[in-house]
Amino acid sequence: MASRYSPPPNRTTFSPHVTTARYGASGRPDSRSSLRLPVFFRRIFKYPQMDFEVWTDETKNSWSRDDPSFIVLLTFFLTLTAIAWGLAYVPSFGSIVRLIFSLVFLHFLFTSLVFAATGYFLCGKFLKVPASEGLGRAGITSGSGEMEFMYCFEIGVRSFFPIWVFLYVIQFLMMPLLSRDYWISIFLGNSLYLIAFSFYSIITFLGYNALPFLHHTEVLLMPVVVLVILWAVSMLCGFNVAKNVVQIWLFVD
Repeated sequence: MASRYSPPPNRTTFSPHVTTARYGASGRPDSRSSLRLPVFFRRIFKYPQMDFEVWTDETKNSWSRDDPSFIVLLTFFLTLTAIAWGLAYVPSFGSIVRLIFSLVFLHFLFTSLVFAATGYFLCGKFLKVPASEGLGRAGITSGSGEMEFMYCFEIGVRSFFPIWVFLYVIQFLMMPLLSRDYWISIFLGNSLYLIAFSFYSIITFLGYNALPFLHHTEVLLMPVVVLVILWAVSMLCGFNVAKNVVQIWLFVD
């Protein structure tokens, strides 16, 4: 019979970035996991402590990682793409600085924090396996796992990567075509947004699905259905999503 506080299954069972929680001698989760947030931010300023390789095999005391290398790298690349967008469309120092602030702090960090807080609250409240239902997935005792905000934030950060690829890099390269009112321009531009946000939803689902004390996580894929419907409506109406959205976050008319 599984113990009351069975440790999470080996992380290789799930997505590569999931790290296994470490449990104390008493069988209870290590209380120090609540102190992960300061460690994470302290390591931002300690380059030797960052692991810039793809994932780590070390086990941690929580589901989240202390290593902020991914967020630092993505911030760096977002800054570069913001400069490229600024030089191409709003070539002034003030406009470029404002664009960097908008892309890094509003588009990336702020939205990641908002979605992390939303996932932390909603998944913890509605998707956690009730203690009355016995064993959860992979033999984890129902109700024994706890949501971690930093893990939710990590999901938001990693889910943003396809957004950066499709909407900040590929869209930039295709913008001369996407800014036109041709049917093919509307189709390609709207499809970019559909693909980018669909990937965001799928990666978010995979992140929360890796937690064995959550169930019915497939509801996190519902935004994909909504996105497909919105894409179809935009095509029927001839609304150029790329052209209009870029004008908004470039602060141009």
